[in-house]
Amino acid sequence: MKAIVFAAGSGQRLLPLTERLPKALVLVAGRPMIEYPLLLLRHYGIKEIIINLHHLGEKIEAYLKDGEKLGLQISYSREEKLLDTGGGLSQARAFLAEATFIAVNSDVMIDLNLEEVLAQHRREKATATLVLREDPRADLYGPIELSADLRIQTFLSHQAPQHGTCGPLAKFMFTGVQVLEPKVFGLMNPHPTTSPHPFSITKVTYPKMLLQGDALYGFRYEGFWQDLGTPERIREAEERLKRGEVRLHYL
Repeated sequence: MKAIVFAAGSGQRLLPLTERLPKALVLVAGRPMIEYPLLLLRHYGIKEIIINLHHLGEKIEAYLKDGEKLGLQISYSREEKLLDTGGGLSQARAFLAEATFIAVNSDVMIDLNLEEVLAQHRREKATATLVLREDPRADLYGPIELSADLRIQTFLSHQAPQHGTCGPLAKFMFTGVQVLEPKVFGLMNPHPTTSPHPFSITKVTYPKMLLQGDALYGFRYEGFWQDLGTPERIREAEERLKRGEVRLHYL
């Protein structure tokens, strides 16, 4: 199995740190933040990884090289202009389109059992499975509603055709980890020979999948998760690790 780690962002919320350093290399508890998703993937035997690059991408490439020092095989997808998650996936299509793959943001720390996510994804024959968590701030991130059978019924205000007929719905937020089938590329860009354009898979592709009844599922995750996109959230993660409140099983 292969994976993509999204690391092209400019890290505006981490300025001035990211003026000369890509966000993915900002230290969190002594490690560049991108190492956390990379080590999570390695723990589950996922070693063929592509990383998309834009802002100061050459520094990420110089640090990680081919991934050998982490026991990985890393390739790079260099974006001349920022393509967002959908465009970034489209550009990496040739690397990812052979089989089920994982996509994860470089700025999240999560203590996730990927085997459980993959088992549910296969059992439900999902096209996409998003790792979700209940959070009182869900409305700030854009709430996602999930039915008891784990199908996503509402995504960023878009509703599935069967919404309202499937019983009580629970509100969740997206953690930045997802499992995808190659079929998703046809939903994003039915003409693979055309150049990728910037768009968000969460704002464009998933609402489209929802409206046409594709197999879009959520995995309910209840463990530790931390967005590392601001100095305050980095400090919070570091303090929790230091106090021993959190132990990441893949380190």
